[in-house]
Amino acid sequence: MENKTPITVEATIQAPVEKVWKYWSEPTHIMNWCSASDDWHAPAATNDLRTGGKFSTTMAAKDGSFSFDFAGVYDEVTDHQYISYTMGDGRTVKISFSGEGNATKVVETFDPEEVNTRELQQGGWQAILNNFKKYTEGN
Repeated sequence: MENKTPITVEATIQAPVEKVWKYWSEPTHIMNWCSASDDWHAPAATNDLRTGGKFSTTMAAKDGSFSFDFAGVYDEVTDHQYISYTMGDGRTVKISFSGEGNATKVVETFDPEEVNTRELQQGGWQAILNNFKKYTEGN
């Protein structure tokens, strides 16, 4: 039996929640952080951050060997606090933003897919979140 327990990744970003929210949600920023490793990038992103809104980020290997669109529809959006969405394959993701002064904790919980191991999925999502932290703190 496949383990369907949601997977959680988290990071504390040294920035106020308003900045973290902006960098998380604006396509110009998304394209700068939404990759798990240096040999990948996000050459395109669209984001309509509201309940019922849609988003799509193209994630691609820099050598052009592979790309895919990471997309979904927002189920719930509470500014500077909470986002939940459903991906194209029906899996759900919940993200909380807890700001306190110049630090914001971001916690992402997502339904695992059945192709890759839980460890690989957690590692990939954590790497993207770590890249987001590094980008947000450095800009």
